[in-house]
Amino acid sequence: MTTPLADAMSQLAIYDSLTGGKRPFEPLKAGKVGMYVCGMTVYDYCHIGHARMMIGFDMVVRWLTQLGYDVNYVRNITDIDDKIIARAAENGEEIGALTQRFITAMHEDFAALGCLAPDAEPRATDHIDDMQQMIETLVTGDYAYAGDNGDVYYAVDSFANYGKLSKRNLDEMQAGSRVDVENDKRNPFDFVLWKAAKPDEPQWASPWGQGRPGWHIECSAMSTKCLGNTFDIHGGGHDLQFPHHENEIAQSEAATGCEYARNWMHVGFINVDGEKMSKSLANFSTIRDVIAKYLPETVRFFLLSSHYRSQVNFSDSALDEAHNSLSRLYNALKVAEQQKGQTITIDDRIMTDAYNTAAGQDFIKAMNDDFNSSTAISVLFGLARDINKAIKAEEVETAWQLAQQLKALAQVLNILQQPVQQFLQAVIGDKAEYGLTDAAIEGLIVERADAKTNKNFARADEIREQLKEAGIELEDSRAGTTWRRA
Repeated sequence: MTTPLADAMSQLAIYDSLTGGKRPFEPLKAGKVGMYVCGMTVYDYCHIGHARMMIGFDMVVRWLTQLGYDVNYVRNITDIDDKIIARAAENGEEIGALTQRFITAMHEDFAALGCLAPDAEPRATDHIDDMQQMIETLVTGDYAYAGDNGDVYYAVDSFANYGKLSKRNLDEMQAGSRVDVENDKRNPFDFVLWKAAKPDEPQWASPWGQGRPGWHIECSAMSTKCLGNTFDIHGGGHDLQFPHHENEIAQSEAATGCEYARNWMHVGFINVDGEKMSKSLANFSTIRDVIAKYLPETVRFFLLSSHYRSQVNFSDSALDEAHNSLSRLYNALKVAEQQKGQTITIDDRIMTDAYNTAAGQDFIKAMNDDFNSSTAISVLFGLARDINKAIKAEEVETAWQLAQQLKALAQVLNILQQPVQQFLQAVIGDKAEYGLTDAAIEGLIVERADAKTNKNFARADEIREQLKEAGIELEDSRAGTTWRRA
């Protein structure tokens, strides 16, 4: 897609977890971005924390593309792992059938939330040879060693900068360590690259005997295979910063002799009613559970309403509030369409015009400030307020132009793109409109108009009060009555 934002490319700044601050984004190759995001371990349905991470990076990809970058977005799938093996055994299910079932479910969930598919989605089991080659390089370079038990370990004290991402000092960690030292480990923090085969587990032949890869090595092998020894952005959840991403850096840079990733991005945690989301606390929600109760776009809007690095408190009341807020934006579009008698469609000209407005420039500034979707959404609410003011002043053409801007700017966040009535009349579970349906509201407005015509002003006032209590605000003008959700 052509972009009106080429001049804004140089203004993008990203917070880098490695350096601990925001800095101008400078890709390895002009106009191109290589981005790797740690994906799912597919042994269960994805939860709302996964949604937070994937929507965050979907937003990043969309904005980079809008700026004019050619983005190569790689997101891996872990399809061999202790948890996968245990779940398959528990179910009496073949591992391949289990992982494919949850891969299909993952794709359905992320599509429902409006996430783009990655450009590449490598699976661990398809890259065993690449992992073994990297392990061999590490063993040859004395960064790794084989234990008598058949496992191969990375020697963390062989890498001088171990701990640079998480700001941890290896000597201090060792001094205070309570990590159980396996007999074959030289250091309690050494981590496994290759696991010796166990009975009834998947296994592959290797120079160190039958076995399977450790978790950390897969991302190093697949990211460098897909994007090269050095690439622009590596992303994941904040919980992956240590030890997973720390270990990726150590093994990748030791194996290649190159800087691994130029920018590290980490998405913040989700808390549930003030407590960290955890299966042990029974406050664990799958994406499927949530979108059975709330519109997927409401969930997306809720997660984008906070900066991707911040902690988010997830609750039904927060989602109810998000739905009402999103409805206000849709209602601003609705009243503009009603007054104009047309449906808003966005083309390249309208998109260009939208970014060239004061609101458009504020939106660009917000998104270029480390993808600050929260501030960008506040710009959208400013436009919605201006639309309602213009309608009240009977400035239909002004309201129409503002509504075009609103929908155009929201496009990069992938919100407000449904037909207005489709969103406002959607039914989720036993909730319709989270209050009165559009049809019910329109019927009451017609009844109110008839009551006024018949000079039954008491009934007209009663209807207005009923609508007000339901959170519906009416605007009367010579052109008729319009409404919006408060």
